[in-house]
Amino acid sequence: MQNHIDKLMTNPSKPVTAGFSVEVNAPARLHLGFLDLHGGLGRRFGSIGLTIDTLATRLRAERCNEITARGPGAERALKYAKSYIEAKGIEGGVELNLLQTIPDHVGLGSGTQMALAVGTAIERLYRGEGDCVSIARTLNRGARSGIGIGAFEQGGFILDCGRSEEKEVPPVAVRLAFPEKWRVLLLLDTRGQGLHGTQEVMAFSELPEFPEQAAAYLCRLVLMQVLPGVLEGHLTPVTKAIGKIQQVVGDHFAPAQGGRFTSPIISAALEWAIEKGYIGVGQSSWGPTGFILLEDASRAERLERELKRHFGKFSSFRCQLVAARNQGAEVNLLQQPTRLRQEKRV
Repeated sequence: MQNHIDKLMTNPSKPVTAGFSVEVNAPARLHLGFLDLHGGLGRRFGSIGLTIDTLATRLRAERCNEITARGPGAERALKYAKSYIEAKGIEGGVELNLLQTIPDHVGLGSGTQMALAVGTAIERLYRGEGDCVSIARTLNRGARSGIGIGAFEQGGFILDCGRSEEKEVPPVAVRLAFPEKWRVLLLLDTRGQGLHGTQEVMAFSELPEFPEQAAAYLCRLVLMQVLPGVLEGHLTPVTKAIGKIQQVVGDHFAPAQGGRFTSPIISAALEWAIEKGYIGVGQSSWGPTGFILLEDASRAERLERELKRHFGKFSSFRCQLVAARNQGAEVNLLQQPTRLRQEKRV
């Protein structure tokens, strides 16, 4: 697990000296559903997630006297950098160059991946001691779900066992390699965002109590269908269970998000897919990103063409085909090119 994160770093326990930079590539993740929103056994939430390729937050960091950031998502990265340096009492600054970012507030884990990428870069530049859980705790990530941290650390298919009454970061209980030939078709609404921040907190506080019997049913689906399906490479039990979990959880959240799914366009596309016989469908987190689990690339590409024919008239509708990523974030140490200075002639 940690070996991959420290890839190409000869001695990650030592701080990086001048002339070097740290590059972090943090993959996006899908939140496939909650297990126990009731919490009667002392742990609440519990999440199932999948790390995906293609979409990621990638940044490069160098030591400097100030704290600066540039590129897509710079404002958010700057906030995390200032908070982390202040909280850890680090004497010095950081220059962050954002090369790629996960879209914000669309259900792909952008906040946690940004926070972990920034915190990890600073740790490698100055300290080399903080692990992912301590970084997440410092930057107030992992309040309800540990799958973002699991995606950063290990990748693959992840299950966390929920947050306890002590309110620690939910520990990852299961990590499995997701079958490489399986594909995920993402359905994107470029004009929408899911609930986040204050709205998300209010939604959880205002929703009715989740039925204990429903929580037991979801846990049974995960244990008896999802996990063995992933282990044995059988997609059908996985799609059946994920589809049912999405129905139950989506209907519970419907009063807060305006229906089983947040985006009307994505909702229509998913309902169309269900009518065509695709059952492993759902929404990642608060959306609006939807997903469809498929057996291989050819089936996924065929469905993508059909969806574009039916819903391409909507300007904000997009499809993106991705695979699972069975490894976590990459953290690389890079040597900076020598900067030549011209001496001023007297």
